[in-house]
Amino acid sequence: MSEPTHFKGWAKPGTIPPGLASGAIVESHETLDAISGHFRLFQLRDGHRFSTDDILTAWYGTSWCPTAQTALDLGSGIGTVGMISAWRLPGAKFVTIEAQTDSIALAKKSARYNGLTHRYDIRKGDFRDTGILKPEEKFDLITGSPPYFPPDAGVKSEHPQKLACRFELRGTVADYCSTAAKHLAPGGFFACVFPVEPAQLARVEAGAKAANLVIVRRRPVVFREGDPPLVGLFGMMRADDLPDWFRGQTWIEPELIIRARNGKIHPEYSAVKLAIGFPP
Repeated sequence: MSEPTHFKGWAKPGTIPPGLASGAIVESHETLDAISGHFRLFQLRDGHRFSTDDILTAWYGTSWCPTAQTALDLGSGIGTVGMISAWRLPGAKFVTIEAQTDSIALAKKSARYNGLTHRYDIRKGDFRDTGILKPEEKFDLITGSPPYFPPDAGVKSEHPQKLACRFELRGTVADYCSTAAKHLAPGGFFACVFPVEPAQLARVEAGAKAANLVIVRRRPVVFREGDPPLVGLFGMMRADDLPDWFRGQTWIEPELIIRARNGKIHPEYSAVKLAIGFPP
């Protein structure tokens, strides 16, 4: 049976990948879900699932670094950010780093399904570990969705996959900034998502400063129109790659609204989803 070209009136863009013909089989404890165009993503039924934060990180990074030829995704999880970015940057080579075995296995299956194995290097380990990245490895685009909370904050999920995605078991936002700064190519761009309430925003700003990164742009994200922004998208570059006069400023963009007051998807977020090959 041929791959359908439409889904609920939306025309799927992009090439059709090898799919299940690649040998990637959906197990009973897994699901296979649409992510970008004809690309799909393997996920655990009861584990960590891709989120709006992941979608926005991939969209933001590829929007502001659209000519990237090399890309790195830190703490890549099941591969959501990398898969979307690979769909939007069809000529780019990718390295992703993830410590959890279950997530690595899912990411490899998704890469196989989506025909990405020839330009996808999935590495297992903590991105802070010596040797996981060679000093000379540099990337035009680096992305990351750091966990938001220290290990002693809040109620822990019983599922280890969810736990590591929410709590700082393998690095803080400052560690993401530090690693990104070491591996950005000249003029490269680092995109991440993180909470923007004052104490959390201060952590991002401190992490960037310590790594000699400049937050060149920031976009607050509002999950329901009228509410305060809970997270923000951050775009950073190395200070050494920027003119002196530019290093002390950040362009704060208009708020990105996910849902309108009536609960429906906001038109701008629908447009964002279309831009990453996802139904509006």
